[in-house]
Amino acid sequence: MADEIIYLTQEGLDALKQRYAYLVNEARPEVSEKIKVARGFGDLSENAEYDAAKNEQAEIEQEIKEINEKLTKVQIIDTEKLSKKKVGIGSTVVIYDYDFEEECEYKIVGASEVNLEEGKISNESPLGIALIGRKKNEEIDVNTPGGVIKVKILKIK
Repeated sequence: MADEIIYLTQEGLDALKQRYAYLVNEARPEVSEKIKVARGFGDLSENAEYDAAKNEQAEIEQEIKEINEKLTKVQIIDTEKLSKKKVGIGSTVVIYDYDFEEECEYKIVGASEVNLEEGKISNESPLGIALIGRKKNEEIDVNTPGGVIKVKILKIK
């Protein structure tokens, strides 16, 4: 895991940096204030507000640490230089799903940017793995936890 690369689009990197700034500049000071107020309630051994604030502080500090670590491993996906001939991380792919008899559009992103509601799937997902390196009009059998599905690549954007 030490050599792990975190693939992000510029949009994903910006969102990660924004989250980091929020945690450091807003969430951290807010929870510090909560701890300070809770200390004023007296005996810390039976102080639920204090315990809750300390737990929240630990979660914030853990997330800050995780983001810091991710930022040292980031490789930006330059979507301007993506090939339209082969699927890669950052590609948007239109496929035909034979099982559901429908077209679907997915953007292949790093695991940190996955958002199924926006059609963003991980390069590490079964479908992402199966699509990477493939070309338009290829038919692919994808091994998923629910079984094998068959798809055809209709377009690479």
